[in-house]
Amino acid sequence: MAEARNFAELNPGTRLWAIASVHGEAERLARLHRALADKFQPGDQVVFLGNILGVGSNVGAALEEALLLRRHLMAVSGAEEPCVHFLRGAQEEMWQKLLMLQMAPNPGQVLDWMEAQGIGPTVAAYGSSVAIGRQSLREGILALTRWTNNLRESLRVRDGHAQYLAALQHAAYSGPNGLLFVHAGIDAKRPLAAQGDAFWWGGAGFSGLDQPFEGFRSVVRGFERGHAGPRVDAFTITLDGGAGFDGPLVAGLFDQSGQLAELLEA
Repeated sequence: MAEARNFAELNPGTRLWAIASVHGEAERLARLHRALADKFQPGDQVVFLGNILGVGSNVGAALEEALLLRRHLMAVSGAEEPCVHFLRGAQEEMWQKLLMLQMAPNPGQVLDWMEAQGIGPTVAAYGSSVAIGRQSLREGILALTRWTNNLRESLRVRDGHAQYLAALQHAAYSGPNGLLFVHAGIDAKRPLAAQGDAFWWGGAGFSGLDQPFEGFRSVVRGFERGHAGPRVDAFTITLDGGAGFDGPLVAGLFDQSGQLAELLEA
């Protein structure tokens, strides 16, 4: 299959919860946490489908809530292996690239593009701003390096935050003829191991997939650029309810057979 360290292999024949893009909506995630905890059963597994960071006004608290949910469900599950998995979303991908901005060929253009994509609240969560980053750019490469190093240090001193970024995986799957969980989409012309950044930028044509992708019964994503709400198509499922864009935060429960059995909204 794909390179193991980049993919979470979920236990087949178990219930699976998938949480759509959180986008810094800490209060919604706390409400979803309470609802999910009431329904969680030992043996269940949970996949965050990326974009815990970005867009919303409470990014730091949202990540803290996600880590709290992980600790809580791990304790309830009593499993030796992790029952909660985190996928890399576009926001996490941008954040990690931002921490190396001084190495970009056109850092000013990159920073402008990232701001347009919603990176500003994540920068603010770690004690700075895009405006300060631009000032550093004007002062030169050493000032820009100091700025990114300060962001990196702010990340490091917050318990679990650096570990969260280091543990992000590209996708998760539940075995042959099971489910494939991704952030935003796939490129149906590439094999699973060669998807690369299609996972976080490849949403075009997702809902129109007209045959199973690599034998998976459905591909489930947590981010859709139009935020049109949960949708079930022939071979794909979208869970994005629009959290961070005036919509609810959505989680889907998939039963042991891989069917979407329930939706939770907060």
